[in-house]
Amino acid sequence: MYRLELSGKEIGPIQSLLNKIVEQHHSVEDPGFLRNASIYAHELPSSLRVFLNDFRLLEPSGACIISGYPIDNVKIGRTPEHWNMKAGDSPALHEEIFFVLCGSLLGEVFGWSTQQDGYVLHDVLPIKGHENKQISSGSEQKIWWHTEDAFHPYKGDYIGLMCLRNPDRVATTFASVDMLKLDPKHVKVLFEPRYIIRPDESHLGKARPDAQSYAGSANGLLKAAQQRIQEMNSNPERVPVMFGDPKSPYLCLDPYFMDFSELDPEAKCALEALIKTIDANLTDIVLQPGDCCFIDNYRAVHGRNPFKARFDGYDRWLKRLNITKDLRKSRSFRPSSVSRVLF
Repeated sequence: MYRLELSGKEIGPIQSLLNKIVEQHHSVEDPGFLRNASIYAHELPSSLRVFLNDFRLLEPSGACIISGYPIDNVKIGRTPEHWNMKAGDSPALHEEIFFVLCGSLLGEVFGWSTQQDGYVLHDVLPIKGHENKQISSGSEQKIWWHTEDAFHPYKGDYIGLMCLRNPDRVATTFASVDMLKLDPKHVKVLFEPRYIIRPDESHLGKARPDAQSYAGSANGLLKAAQQRIQEMNSNPERVPVMFGDPKSPYLCLDPYFMDFSELDPEAKCALEALIKTIDANLTDIVLQPGDCCFIDNYRAVHGRNPFKARFDGYDRWLKRLNITKDLRKSRSFRPSSVSRVLF
């Protein structure tokens, strides 16, 4: 695992930078903050900037972890009962800003209008009633490993996870393409557009009643986005599950939401071989408070082991970011060039 441990000498300047930013911005959703996040990020310690730049350009691993950022368990407050419980300034604002600054060194952070009300920064926490759902707010059902938003042509290049609290040491499951030994004949098939990947449950739920105003105007953007997702669900295009260089391929798959019954025997055999190989190489990553983990969404898959939530205010609590290297490619899905939300 590609890892950087922040030193005490680095923590002080980071916290000074965060204090300065908090004086100007009271939320990471502030458009002014998001516009300038990549500029603020250049004030982070050079060791951190070099580390993330190497991860971005050299692709040394399918994931990296930045550890050592201190978390005040009292200051961040209780784990919310739901991700939509956002009232006033976040008690974890310093942590959120640090996380977004790190992510901005890899690309542009963005959100989905059809997921968590269009917020750029997501909360990953157990929600009562979701225990057996195949979404991040579930708990007792294993989240099957996957490429994040594999169904969508504008899925993120990276997925960021920052741990605020993980008292039960719940593991994030992970496998990198570097770990896989694949038969070249299977790779050839996996590079062909034979596979169907449908939207996951997090995009198919109901959006908030005022989401239309979030779009900037009552112009049907949210409705169009929901219709687009439904179309991807009911009439998906066939896609490859590997692309790039066959000798060092990129991945795009989500077996839980793929149609095996519609595959020809050769395509099914190749996919099953890939799944078996990933299963055999799946490892656990137990994130500790303060850890920022960035997963290369082209070179690795991730999931989560099941756990028993207590709903006592101290359950596992992560923050999540979607990051793209090229925000411009999704321009037709965004209401303006500066918008970070895809509709």
